Amino acid sequence: MFVFVYVTCESLDEARKIARHLLEKRLIACANIFPVRSLFWWEGKIEECNEFAIIMKTKAEKFKELREEAKKVHSYSVPCICAFVVEEGNREFLDWIEKTVEHEG
Repeated sequence: MFVFVYVTCESLDEARKIARHLLEKRLIACANIFPVRSLFWWEGKIEECNEFAIIMKTKAEKFKELREEAKKVHSYSVPCICAFVVEEGNREFLDWIEKTVEHEG
């Protein structure tokens, strides 16, 4: 099974740092980084800010380790790190993720 992991970051530099860290550990096959405008509740009021979002492709079995590694280098006290199951996809692409992300053991 495969997942896409969505993470929001304070800056482009932070998004790159997180993506590179996870790539170097072979926890993800690739990462897409893009600017987003976020509105959210924080400490009792609605906040609005520019952020950068990352969508990372990996195997579902790697999510827990990925989440812990991302939290180590993330600046937010409560970072958004959420996985979405990929039920179907281009088989060649999914095979590439399988080969690229390090196997357990």
